[in-house]
Amino acid sequence: MKFHEFGDRNNKPMILIHGVLTPWQIWQPQAEYFKQNYFVAVPALDAHIEEEASEFLSIDDEAAKIEAYVKENFGGRVYALCGLSMGGKIANRIFERRNISIDNLVLDGAPLVKGSFIAKKFMTMSYISIIHKSKQRDKKTLENFKRDFLPEKYIESFLKFADTMSDSSIENMISGVCDIGLSGHDNKNGTKILFMHGTKGNEVYSVKAAGKMSELYKGSVAVKQFDGCKHCEIAVYEPEKWCGTVDSFLKGENITA
Repeated sequence: MKFHEFGDRNNKPMILIHGVLTPWQIWQPQAEYFKQNYFVAVPALDAHIEEEASEFLSIDDEAAKIEAYVKENFGGRVYALCGLSMGGKIANRIFERRNISIDNLVLDGAPLVKGSFIAKKFMTMSYISIIHKSKQRDKKTLENFKRDFLPEKYIESFLKFADTMSDSSIENMISGVCDIGLSGHDNKNGTKILFMHGTKGNEVYSVKAAGKMSELYKGSVAVKQFDGCKHCEIAVYEPEKWCGTVDSFLKGENITA
């Protein structure tokens, strides 16, 4: 794992965690926006580091590394912990493990409910195929990837880590996404939670997760639904809208309307 940092260390810390097959650079618009008032740290998760090969072992291993960073740099407390897709799964595990204090937890498209065996098998095969064909620079695969998943400006960064990503890393990522469900706890620290999701495609898991989070942490969860949007579409393709929503949430404003 490698951390990229933005802003003044004297400001409140914010951490932004990316998802599967997405480079840390997708958070650059958000980092530029929030660095005026926060110290923003963006980890490049294992298996997603451009500079060197690395292995993704488990959701909890990634969570532990982020916890260690928070303890070393911020005394064990982070003001805002934000996770996108699998990054939301990691962020929630950090919240559940309770090894650090979190003032605000922001989850976008986080698949916090367990996936079926069929879904797990399909996702694993699909992602392994994407990585193998990306290593071969298959034009159709990359065009589909740009159209449905990642804007073209981030493709070069994606290819740098894709070239060293192993099948076992993908298997471990998808296992973490599909095999780990919500455990819940008493939330004695009073963490405020924002759960954002779209309504199209595979957002069914995120919708279910938002409902379960609302049940587990009554009175602490705000849910923002982006009608007609796909998985994490706002964060990746309309970052200014994402920033505005999260900024309002952190300021205590109503963001569900």
